[in-house]
Amino acid sequence: MIHNFQMGKPQKNKSVADKVRRTKATTEIQNNPFEVKINRKKFEVLGRKTKHDVGLPGVSRSKAIQKRKDTLLKEYKQKDKSNKFIDRRFGEYDTKMAPEDKILKRFALERQRTHDKKDIYNLNEEEELTHYGQSLAEIEKFNDAVDSDSDSEEKGLLSAELTASHFGGGGGLLRKKTPGERGNEGDQRAKSRQELIEELIIKSKQEKRARQNQKEESQELTEKLDQDWKSIQALLSKKPPKSAGDEDENKPKLEEYDKMVRELGFEMKAQPSEKMKSPEEVAREEKQRLQKQEADRLRRMQGDVDEGESKKQVHWSADDLNDGFILDKEDKRTLSYQDGKWNMEEELEKEEEEEEEEGDEEGDDEEGESGQEEESLSDAEEEEEDDEGSDEEEDSHSDLDSEPESEGDKELPAEPSSSLSEEERLAQQEAAKAELPYTFTAPESYSDLKSLIHGHSPEKQCLIVERIQKCNHPSLAVGNKLKLQKLFGFLLEYIGELATRSPPELSTVNKLIPQLYGLCQLFPDAACKAMQTMLNDSAHEMEEAIEVKGRASFPGLDMLVYLKITALLFPTSDFRHPVVTPALVYISQALTKCPVTTLEEVTSGLVLCCLALEYVTLSQRFIPELNNFLLGILHLAVPLKKTLDTEGYPVVPPFRRVGKNCDLLVISKAEGAESWSRKTLPLAGVQGLRLLTDVERDHYRLSSLATCLDLVKRCVLLYKSLPSFSVIFQPIRILLTKHLPAESFPAPIKDLHRETLESLSGAPALQPPLVFDKKKPIPLKLFTPKIVEVLDYGKKRGSSKQERERERLTHKYKKEFKGALREIRKDTKFLAREKLSEIMSRDSERKRKVKELFGSLATQEGEWKALKRRKK
Repeated sequence: MIHNFQMGKPQKNKSVADKVRRTKATTEIQNNPFEVKINRKKFEVLGRKTKHDVGLPGVSRSKAIQKRKDTLLKEYKQKDKSNKFIDRRFGEYDTKMAPEDKILKRFALERQRTHDKKDIYNLNEEEELTHYGQSLAEIEKFNDAVDSDSDSEEKGLLSAELTASHFGGGGGLLRKKTPGERGNEGDQRAKSRQELIEELIIKSKQEKRARQNQKEESQELTEKLDQDWKSIQALLSKKPPKSAGDEDENKPKLEEYDKMVRELGFEMKAQPSEKMKSPEEVAREEKQRLQKQEADRLRRMQGDVDEGESKKQVHWSADDLNDGFILDKEDKRTLSYQDGKWNMEEELEKEEEEEEEEGDEEGDDEEGESGQEEESLSDAEEEEEDDEGSDEEEDSHSDLDSEPESEGDKELPAEPSSSLSEEERLAQQEAAKAELPYTFTAPESYSDLKSLIHGHSPEKQCLIVERIQKCNHPSLAVGNKLKLQKLFGFLLEYIGELATRSPPELSTVNKLIPQLYGLCQLFPDAACKAMQTMLNDSAHEMEEAIEVKGRASFPGLDMLVYLKITALLFPTSDFRHPVVTPALVYISQALTKCPVTTLEEVTSGLVLCCLALEYVTLSQRFIPELNNFLLGILHLAVPLKKTLDTEGYPVVPPFRRVGKNCDLLVISKAEGAESWSRKTLPLAGVQGLRLLTDVERDHYRLSSLATCLDLVKRCVLLYKSLPSFSVIFQPIRILLTKHLPAESFPAPIKDLHRETLESLSGAPALQPPLVFDKKKPIPLKLFTPKIVEVLDYGKKRGSSKQERERERLTHKYKKEFKGALREIRKDTKFLAREKLSEIMSRDSERKRKVKELFGSLATQEGEWKALKRRKK
């Protein structure tokens, strides 16, 4: 490996010969006319200095190539190599530092590095660490001797004899005595080895027993001392000794945190919940349940009785597996005697009674289970629809779900037992025939739907539609989606027919709306198209009537019901909706184009005003047709119509200031005002009113006027935040204040009139009129040339110093940017040429080696063939 050492060597001074050689080459190139490029000028400018009149492109090109060879090519060749050695010692390349300073600094850095490594875990030596009061430094010296007896309290102290026996220079007690020792024991005879060992064992046992007795005595003294201290402590604290009950009561109370910790310890852990069923599984189970109930109903209707169902298991043993295997009867019977004979009849009677009771209980249980299932389903449906619907839907849902389910519970009788008589069987068949079927096929036409619903109560009609949806859920079959989409259109048509009947069956319509809502949630596109078709047809009829007669009649009750259903099924707060927006336009057109000539039309108009307010309650969108229509209704209650100049408020179509039918709401007699009590307007009054006397007509007029004032009050509360509120409601304020005879009205209308005026009086003040801001007008652009006096030639005029500086910097930036791009392109071409030359050199080397191999192989082949010929 070759190392390139960069040790900061000074560059060599170039010799004079190099300068001479370079100057000579430059002179030869300049003298060569093919190497010189002359930049010719179109014209000469006095005082302009030129730098690049004559250029040497070859020289500049060779210089650039040589510079790239020295810099870029070296970097390219050393790109993936790491064979450099760089001296990273401190101050190696710093020529300003003295060698002694470098050595001292290096030594200090080395000592600091080693010191940091060694002292990572060193503790402060000045602090003395202890363990149970003893110094750790002394404990580490291991001065304590180990005692042979674990129960001994005198640790580290062995008896002299035991030490001498074990460590006395060998032999222990059996070693030979010295002359001194023999003199001391001269009067005693020498003991044998066995006697010495026995004495040693007896002495060690006595010492152990003594230590044990001393330990027991110290423990007894400690306990006695504790008891004495407790009695003295009670006297010192001046409190009587506590009993066991008092101790429990006076225990310190636990803190809240401790209580919570203990409660969490005993708290029930969360149990894993069952897997939620998908809508397809729920629909499939619901269809299976209805099919099973329908099969049971058909079986009861035919009088078939399954005797096996009525029999129950009499006895379960302790080892019963509960696997569904049920014995019909028990073979063994309990013996009972009466008057010395076996009693058979009483046992048979008891068994029959038990079987009948069990059959009844089973039927009751099945009824309860089915009732609970239906109630849970109805509750779930109520929760879903209540979340999505409005308050009126909630009432209709409760009416719909509570009554049919109760009937469904009644329609599920107990399972027939085998002991039923023929009359009871016939009665059950008749009840099953009268019972509502549980499965229905989806109607293919409107007549099919009417044939299914005809003759049933409103609750049963809703139940039939619900069962049709459940039996034909889209997830059960491919064509069910189209069938239910058609069912939505058939229900709409049926609701329109109910509204046009005389009298209209609005309660049935109210109960069918939840079914419409459920279908709309399933198929919003189909519901949208159906409502759009209905609105388009009615709007075209109104336009045709206006073109032919010049006037149109108010929509019928069926159309009003459709508009109400639109508000229930679709969102009315959207800025633009494919159904609600056309419905709102239709309402506005009806309030503008339909003249009011009868009390029925007054009722229709007020219903449309209520619907318009319901549509814009959330969005607070302003409807001018609504205000104009309410103003016209109030105008109908003004008794004496004044002239046009003194009226004070405008009257716009479809109302007229004076003429026929302009006093529809004027009271004819004072008796009607005295006997009137406030009631809501009947919705059936849209189709036709049967008012026989003038008092009844006056009552209806007062009810209409009260409804109109209530609508005005609601409009005031809705649009009070508008900046133009005072201007919009100024005509209504004038009419209520100056022209409407409030004194002749009953007290409820007077109160409503006063509240409406109070809400109008609290309106913001009038805004000042809009005026244009005072500013100098902008002159028109003329064709006169702009003359600028030029004082300094050669410089751009008409700009400030900052703008000129900015233009100069921009020009310089563009120039540098173009130069950088040009240099990058040249570098790229240079590297590409170098890479290509490397590839060509490698290829030529490979070709040369291949030729050599082929040559050697040919030589071997020739020699082998020559040897072969020679052998032949």
